[in-house]
Amino acid sequence: MARKLDDIMAALPAQRRARIEGRAMELATLKDLRKAAEQTQESLAVTLGVGQDTISRLEKRSDMLLSTLRHYVESMGGKLELVAQFPNRPPVVIDHLGVEKSSSDLGSSRTGRTRSARVVA
Repeated sequence: MARKLDDIMAALPAQRRARIEGRAMELATLKDLRKAAEQTQESLAVTLGVGQDTISRLEKRSDMLLSTLRHYVESMGGKLELVAQFPNRPPVVIDHLGVEKSSSDLGSSRTGRTRSARVVA
C-alpha cells in the first residue's frame, strides 16, 4: 500500500522536516512563483505580450537567459537579484546584468550593456 507524503513528513523529527521544507523552498519553480503571485499563465502571457503556450514552455525550461527570467519575475511585480557567494567573503549582488544603458551612458561600453556589483551587508 502506498504511503502519502504528508504521512511520511509527519513522522519525521521536527528538525529534519524543517530542513526538508527549507530545501523545498530553494527548489521553487517558476510555476510555483506564478501561483504564489496568484497569476494564471494566461494573465502572465498578456502582461508579457506572448501566448499562453510560451509561458507554459518557459516554466518547463531548465536553462534560460537571465533577461528572460528577469522579465518573467518583474511581470509579476517582483525583482530578480543575482547573488554570487564566495568562501570567506560577503555575498555580492550583481546589479544591472544585461540591462541596456540609456543612450547617454553608451560611450563607455562597446556592447551597450552595463554590469555592476555591490556587496551585501
